[in-house]
Amino acid sequence: MASSNAGRKGPLDFVRPHLLTLAPYEAVDPPDVLAKKAGMPESQTAKLNGNENPYGPSPRVAEMMAAVNRMHIYPDPAQVAMRTALGEFLGVPKDQIVVGNGSDEIIDLVFRCVLDQGDAVINCEPTFGMYEFTAHVCGGRTITIERDEHFAVDVDAVLAAVDERTKIVAIASPNNPSGNCTPLEDIERLLAADILVLMDEAYIEFGGTSVATWVARHPNLIVLRTFSKWGGLAGLRIGYGIMAAELADLLLRAKPPYNVNQASEAAMLATLSDIDTLNQRADLIVLEREKMLAALAEMPGVDPLPSEANFLLCRMPEGRGKAVYESLARQGVFVRYYSRASLADYLRISIGTPEQTTQVIEAMIQALAE
Repeated sequence: MASSNAGRKGPLDFVRPHLLTLAPYEAVDPPDVLAKKAGMPESQTAKLNGNENPYGPSPRVAEMMAAVNRMHIYPDPAQVAMRTALGEFLGVPKDQIVVGNGSDEIIDLVFRCVLDQGDAVINCEPTFGMYEFTAHVCGGRTITIERDEHFAVDVDAVLAAVDERTKIVAIASPNNPSGNCTPLEDIERLLAADILVLMDEAYIEFGGTSVATWVARHPNLIVLRTFSKWGGLAGLRIGYGIMAAELADLLLRAKPPYNVNQASEAAMLATLSDIDTLNQRADLIVLEREKMLAALAEMPGVDPLPSEANFLLCRMPEGRGKAVYESLARQGVFVRYYSRASLADYLRISIGTPEQTTQVIEAMIQALAE
C-alpha cells in the first residue's frame, strides 16, 4: 500500500519563519538580456545601471589569470598573499583585513557573527539595499532613519535610535544611490556611540576621504572596500573589510574556508600591481562624470545631483521618472530606476565612456520630448 503524505510537514515548514516573507534583492539584468528586451544588438546598447567600470580590469589581470596553474588546488583559506598585498596597499596591518566573495560577503559575515534574533541594524535610507536585506536574512531587524533632503545622514536621529539591542549602523560613503559622502566629523560622532559603525567605501576611489586607517584608534569601526568599481572586477566578485584584528580573526574562522577562488585571487593581486593604470581610469571616469553632470543640468526639468562616486542620481520632471526610464530602455540605454516611493522621479546613471555619455544625452533629449 502506498504511504500517504497527509499531515506531514512540507519543506518550507522547516524554514525559519522570518525568511518566508523574504523579498529578493533588486538586482539588474545582464547586458544580453537587456539587449534582447530592447530588440537590438548588445553592441548598440549602453548598460549604465550597475556602476561597473566601463574600462574593465587592468591588462595584467588576464595575463596573471592565464598563468595560474593551481586551478586543481584549493585556495589559501588564510588569504595570506591577498591580505599582505592589501595591507601594503592600504597602510594597515594585514591582521585587520578579511577578503570576501565581494564586499557583500563581508556584510553577511559581520551580520551573521554579530546579530542575535531581534537585534537591530540602523539603516540610513535611501542607500545600498544589502544592509536591510542581509539583516533580514540573519534574523535582525532594521531601524530606518531617513536621510535629509540633501541625502545627508541625520546623525542626531541615528544616535537617538540606539538602544540596548542596536548592534550596527551601516553608512555608505559615497552613498549609493545619491553619490554624496558623509563628513568625517559625523563619522567621528557615530564612532563615539557604543555600536559597530560599518562604513562602506565601495566608491571611495572616485571621491571622498577614506577612514580605513582609523581602525587602529576606533575598534568599533569596520570599513568595506571592493574591486568591483575601481578595479573593474565586478564579475569576479572580490571585496574586503578592514576591522579590529580580533574581529577579523573571528570572521576568518567563521567564513567558508575557500571563499575566494584562485582566479579571483590572481585578479586581485594583478590589480594591486597596476595601481597607476586603475587610478588613471578613475580620473577619466571622474572627468566624464562632471561632463555628464553639466550636460544634464542644461536640460529643462532635469536636476542631476553632485556626486563623488562613478554615477549620478538625477531627478526627472515631476511624475515622469518611470516614463523616462522606459523610453531610455527602448533606445538601448539602461539606467537604474527604483521602486522606492521617495525615488520615484529619480534615475541613477552610471558613468561610462565618452561615447556612452553622448548616447545617454541624445537618448535623454528624446525621452524628455516624448
